Amino acid sequence: MILTRRRSLTLGAALLAGSAAPHAFAQAATPIKFQLDWRFEGPAALFLLPVAKGYFKQAGLDVTVDAGSGSGGAVTRVASGAYDMGFADLAALMEFNANNPDAPNKPVAVMMVYNNTPATVFALKKSGIAKPSDLTGKKLGAPVFDAGRRGFQIFQKANQVGDVNWIAMDPPLRETMLVRGDVDAITGFGFTSLLNLEARGIQASDVVMMPFADHGVKLYGNAIIVGQKLLKENPNAIKAFLSAFAKGVKDALANPVASIDHVKARDGIVNVPLETRRMQLAIDTVIASADARAEGFGQIVPSRLSLMASQVSDAYGTKTRVNPDTVWNGSFLPPKAELNVLPPARK
Repeated sequence: MILTRRRSLTLGAALLAGSAAPHAFAQAATPIKFQLDWRFEGPAALFLLPVAKGYFKQAGLDVTVDAGSGSGGAVTRVASGAYDMGFADLAALMEFNANNPDAPNKPVAVMMVYNNTPATVFALKKSGIAKPSDLTGKKLGAPVFDAGRRGFQIFQKANQVGDVNWIAMDPPLRETMLVRGDVDAITGFGFTSLLNLEARGIQASDVVMMPFADHGVKLYGNAIIVGQKLLKENPNAIKAFLSAFAKGVKDALANPVASIDHVKARDGIVNVPLETRRMQLAIDTVIASADARAEGFGQIVPSRLSLMASQVSDAYGTKTRVNPDTVWNGSFLPPKAELNVLPPARK
């Protein structure tokens, strides 16, 4: 009887120890605060989908994604340490690093997402503007921080455009001022300003679009960026993030319509048809563009990066020259098989 009781106690203790072991020894998920470049719109699905599907959790990460207010803000928030990682225009990252050479936590890009800059010049056909050279002497409008406005000098040089007159305005007024005729043309993201013009009653067929990427300007667009602190303290977390993100991107690009459900879940007032269209435009023009297919998703070509560094140094008037070797680190990228995420080319 005593032996039986002792065996029962021993067995019970073993069971308790066994049930507690996973909780005692399981490694806590690494928290990652991620800053988007803009609001919860279509392309944000690239980041919200892997959160919702648990891809980051499966990789041992506890990722929170916050809406942003521009690439410049995303860069500075990562540099300040308020965020571990972010999504920002590579030109904005280059500018910050070149203007703050002694900053201890200068962010670095680790994966290219928008292989081409979305920057585009827009005009209405009724204005008579049909090609870049027609912009000479015209009034152009954009917020002062707009990527297209900041990099317009590069577009100008590539297309022999003469002097233009810039008008500054807040982002919500940009397309309205073009429709009203207050400006002759605007710069903006291709997948944003076109939809905003349509929302103001303009047909796409009445719009002249001049994407930088189609007019001799091969600037890279938005990339995933990381602060030096995370780079040094937890490089494995970066690798895990990029691998889980690539898995999510593959899902999102395979079914853009379904991916917008995850954006809607974060912002209930999202216009699903509008954001679905925005997502598809982003895929076609900057994510799965011809350049992205040639170079491979997530990757860069060193010679193209070096040219961009030189162009940004000149156009942005940075305090020091942009060093391409200090703004990009591709060593955390997943194997090429995992980066094979682009859908078949649309015919």
